[in-house]
Amino acid sequence: MKILFIADPMETFKTYKDTTYAMMREMTKRCWTLHHTRADQLMVKNGSVMAEITPFIFIGAINDDDHHWFQTEETIIANLNTFDAVIMRSDPPFNMQYLYATHLLSLAQAQGANVFNSGKAMREFNEKLSILRFPQWTPSTIVSTKSSQIRQFLSEHNDIIVKPLDGMGGMGIFRLRENDPNVGSILETLMDMDKRTIMAQKYLPEVVHGDKRILIIGGEVIPFALARIPQNGETRGNLAAGGKGVAIALSERDRAIAEDIAPKLMQEGILLAGLDVIGDYLTEINVTSPTCFQEISQQTGYDVSAHFADALVKAVSGRLTH
Repeated sequence: MKILFIADPMETFKTYKDTTYAMMREMTKRCWTLHHTRADQLMVKNGSVMAEITPFIFIGAINDDDHHWFQTEETIIANLNTFDAVIMRSDPPFNMQYLYATHLLSLAQAQGANVFNSGKAMREFNEKLSILRFPQWTPSTIVSTKSSQIRQFLSEHNDIIVKPLDGMGGMGIFRLRENDPNVGSILETLMDMDKRTIMAQKYLPEVVHGDKRILIIGGEVIPFALARIPQNGETRGNLAAGGKGVAIALSERDRAIAEDIAPKLMQEGILLAGLDVIGDYLTEINVTSPTCFQEISQQTGYDVSAHFADALVKAVSGRLTH
């Protein structure tokens, strides 16, 4: 297969944990040809969605600090629909440039490109707001631009989490308690004086046992989750915020949540998603560039990258229904 990755610069990858790197490694084993471009290299020329594309050979990193794990060839300009699959793996934040990229990917799809996840899905499935489609699985939640409403929510629950709608890796997430003297300044900063919409959720003390990342690939639930456990007094379990990742088998509740949501994700054109579950509750649905492939595989022996590659083949051949 001929694969195009839309991703951040490859020399910036942390190869020991990067999921896109793990995907590329598996595809190399299968003798697929790999190509790379960035979201800012997408273009429309004569009505066709194209990009500045760099073919490359996956060599593999010899240690965690090796940034020369690939060998590039001459950059070309090509239509996205000339590839068997286009895999969008650019990291958030989901800003206007990201939004524009999703529109170009939707146009490319209309021109025959196989794009995963689809531009429409990434555009309409906000990673924070999408949980509101599944209220039966979510904790008490409010979304508002008014700090007064967030304060009222805090007075009702005494202990809450507040977060922006466009962040990643735990950025901008705060835990607020009713007697916290910094509530006002935190809300002013986070909400930009009532000009920015945020989400607040009841604090779930089960986070001390891990913020679980559950992967859904091709409509199938991966049987292991990565519990990202907060360290050193942190509220956030995100690996980017210093959380410790421990692979665990799914609980009955985890599986019930994931199996209910999985077919709905496929209907939305989402090949890969990462659910975030704390205790018994769904807190986020990640669709832009879900991670944790390597950690789960290394700790359990379950080959997540192989599962993804198999699902990609089925999706390209039309054997997965969207």
